[in-house]
Amino acid sequence: MVNDRFLPLITAIFVTCLLISNIIAVKLAAFGTLPISGPLVLPAAVIIFPLSYVFGDVLTEVYGYARARQVIWMGFGCNLLAVTAIWMGGVLPAAPFWDAGIYGSPDAAQQAYDSILGFTPRLLAASFTAYLFGEFLNSFVLAKLKIATAGKWLWMRTISSTVAGQLVDSGLFIAIAFAGALPLPALGQLMVTQWLFKSTYEILATPLTYIVVNFLKRVEKRDHYDRETNFNPLVMRS
Repeated sequence: MVNDRFLPLITAIFVTCLLISNIIAVKLAAFGTLPISGPLVLPAAVIIFPLSYVFGDVLTEVYGYARARQVIWMGFGCNLLAVTAIWMGGVLPAAPFWDAGIYGSPDAAQQAYDSILGFTPRLLAASFTAYLFGEFLNSFVLAKLKIATAGKWLWMRTISSTVAGQLVDSGLFIAIAFAGALPLPALGQLMVTQWLFKSTYEILATPLTYIVVNFLKRVEKRDHYDRETNFNPLVMRS
């Protein structure tokens, strides 16, 4: 008998990784220097966002594409709610005594709030578009490869699906967010750097993927194959 006892936990981890990554993405972090291209600067979100792909792989591998599709849309909805709440918090008038002792004035405190938690419409459009296309492609490729390989070579399937999904995610995000603001060579370098970083992250996380997948297949008694699945991302039925 199959069950979904751990599905809520995997869903919660997936959505949490997504929400945290969007909040901390405002910081550009230095990750050292590359021999050819120079300083490696990436959004701080890269420390956790690739985990959403790891657990997206887990969802598809164990529970199937249809369940993963539901969770992807759930993550989208939760992210939209978080962004809306943060925006509403920002437009509320500041109390006259709000953090005046730390920032010196309510206006300075408001500027700090906006600089850390504020979003521009363009960045939001880039983030939401890249997320949906990248996650759905990742899940689709993994599900199709599982059938093609008869469930073998999990490492190859997870890495291949992530390489494809992260390529689309990085390409769309950088193109939508920065086209026109950066020269084409810089855009290309940002796309490739993020893609390679996130793909390497997935490769290094492969042992974690194996541990979680094997545990869930054993306790949930699930190992779904999407042979008759409708892969339309807009269909919400399981």
